[in-house]
Amino acid sequence: MRELIKNDQLVTIVPQDFKNTNKGKVCEVSNDGFRMELQYKPEGLLVNHICDFYSFTDNGYLYFESYIQALEGNVISIANPVKHRFLQRRKFTRIKFLEDLVLTCGDISHNVRTLDLSAGGMKIRTNDNIDIEKEYNVTIKLSDEQEVKCKYQLIRVEKNDAGYYVISGRFTNLSNIDKMTLVQFCMKKDMETINKKG
Repeated sequence: MRELIKNDQLVTIVPQDFKNTNKGKVCEVSNDGFRMELQYKPEGLLVNHICDFYSFTDNGYLYFESYIQALEGNVISIANPVKHRFLQRRKFTRIKFLEDLVLTCGDISHNVRTLDLSAGGMKIRTNDNIDIEKEYNVTIKLSDEQEVKCKYQLIRVEKNDAGYYVISGRFTNLSNIDKMTLVQFCMKKDMETINKKG
């Protein structure tokens, strides 16, 4: 773990309940794992429960699963993960995602169908000729319990032979928790797809 995690490195911890996402600074690295001081009170973080961890490193965006061994005030001890992976450095994992959504801007609304999704944005298709200059509100429903609300900014619009528009756009004003939610959702779906193929 020493080559991946260093003192003063910032690490985000995401438990099963995303609302309790926290982050902190690594204060000690050992052969068994590492200790970090949390920025916020460790509400909803439980000893021996598996959590997801994310951190920017020199090699890219590090992701691993592990569990909290001990909790003393705002300092937690994390066990060495069994395995880790680096997410693409510049690009978030993109997955196929087919859902019907509505883009709204004031009184204007457009029904769209998503084609793919990442933590950075999504590709959609629609019969409507959408104004590329406007920024739209959108709610992305990931499951019955989970949804992400953000703004969607159009980047590229293409009209295809079938007569509908294919639009690529990016998310703006995403909170850190919503971004982590999307990173985790897309990564887990991607891994499920890889495991099915395997």
